[in-house]
Amino acid sequence: MDTDKSYQPEFESLKDLLLDMSQERDVGVLLRMIVERLAARPHVALARIWLVKPGDLCGSCTMAEKCADRKHCLHLAASAGDERASGPVDRYRIPLGVGAVGRFARMGESWREDNVAEDSDWVGRHDFSGRQGVRCVVGKPLFFKGRVLGVLCLFLLIAPVRQGPIWLRMIANHAAIAVANSQALEEINRLKKRLELENAYLREELNDVQAFGDIIGKSPALLNVLEQIELVAPTDASVLILGESGTGKELVAREIHRRSLRKDRPMIKVNCATIPRGLYESEFFGHVKGAFTGAVKDRAGRFQAADGGTLFLDEVGEIPWDLQSKLLRVLQEGRYERIGEEVTRQADVRIIAATNRDMKRETKEGRFRQDLFYRLNVFPIEVVPLRHRKEDIPLLAPHFLKRVAEKMNRPLPVLSRGNLIQLQEYRWPGNVREMQNVIERAVITSRSGHLSFDLPGESVRGRPPRNVQAESGQDERIEVVPEEEIQKRIRENTLGALRKSGWKIYGPGGAAQLLGLKPTTLSARVRKMKLKREEGIKNYK
Repeated sequence: MDTDKSYQPEFESLKDLLLDMSQERDVGVLLRMIVERLAARPHVALARIWLVKPGDLCGSCTMAEKCADRKHCLHLAASAGDERASGPVDRYRIPLGVGAVGRFARMGESWREDNVAEDSDWVGRHDFSGRQGVRCVVGKPLFFKGRVLGVLCLFLLIAPVRQGPIWLRMIANHAAIAVANSQALEEINRLKKRLELENAYLREELNDVQAFGDIIGKSPALLNVLEQIELVAPTDASVLILGESGTGKELVAREIHRRSLRKDRPMIKVNCATIPRGLYESEFFGHVKGAFTGAVKDRAGRFQAADGGTLFLDEVGEIPWDLQSKLLRVLQEGRYERIGEEVTRQADVRIIAATNRDMKRETKEGRFRQDLFYRLNVFPIEVVPLRHRKEDIPLLAPHFLKRVAEKMNRPLPVLSRGNLIQLQEYRWPGNVREMQNVIERAVITSRSGHLSFDLPGESVRGRPPRNVQAESGQDERIEVVPEEEIQKRIRENTLGALRKSGWKIYGPGGAAQLLGLKPTTLSARVRKMKLKREEGIKNYK
């Protein structure tokens, strides 16, 4: 009892510490205050606080082999006293369940070790007994609502007095509440920043998105694409969308995401063709303030914004060679680092890529990594150009016309049969995007509700279709072709398509697609006309 009385001034100072702790809101400052004030006592050699946090240095941690799951471990958050024992605070990790500190952190119990000099957990690693004369180690868990948040540990030169553990428990409880509040606030801020980040990217996407509406059409080529979307959407497989510019590759990507299990998370787009070469890594992975000239604040990259959702890499063939290896690593391991930061972050992202390039040729000629191409090309989808699915034009044109008229607050013009024929006879080198622009320009210039399309070259024949001229009232002699001649032309045209496709009827590049027919219709025509491969070769010769 007399011994405890001799420590009364010290206990009074601990009251002051508790009062000061109640007024500190910064948890980092709070933890440093605790260990520094405790270590200032003459009988305390070292004071330390560890916090349970996700594993982040597993690749370089000297105790990684002893870590059971590498998901969480003890991070040394604050240390004061014997500087030679402290080491670099930000690099110190202890696996849960390993050593005295790790074991009691996992168990969530207070402990006291009176034989430090004989305990293998302390001897050799710190050499406290020989250097400072440490005789006792006391630990208290930072316990909050049934969860261990960390450990407060004191290395003492003498055995603790009776009231000492009581004060230590009060300090640990106050520290646990402060840590819990800090973690809750960090989570709120993290979710707030994530929401702001997603909103920023989604607003950007809303400005950039093509006004194609939903996927519209009934051609065999388009139905084939929709069937492939149905197959791959529920999986997490990477998808590579191939096709010319303006065919609606982004629309296909959005439909895959909409039908996937990630539909409640964002789909973030990266247009790889518009990123300055020096900013690719920052755009993908983010950076910290001061990482390079112009980095005036921390920035989250697209991978972080898309975490849990889908990342759409548009024009993926434009990615520089030196970044392709880093992108491959993220796709394979799901890990990345911001520029200027050593912390390894996780990325749970599904990749959908799109390009108008011939990727096989790109890899063959050394402009694109073959291993990255294979990683992206798990499930390829080819979007057919508009000129090969002209039966979709009568559905697309009214849809675009209505949307454009509503957008411009104009009366809905009449889309005549002649207009549709004109649209169908044009080759559409710019595909659906060009068609949308043509219709928008026609709505702007339309008078009295009549549409006039300004098409370069006007038609594949180099002149306006006769049907259009006749319908518009122009006086021109109509050429009549005998039925026998028509059948002969159909036969020659069918043979030409078969020969060009290598007598392949179904699928992309098949004769049915070239002719704009259903494969079953073409097969029936081949049987009816009794067409044979030998005849195609003979006519070709």
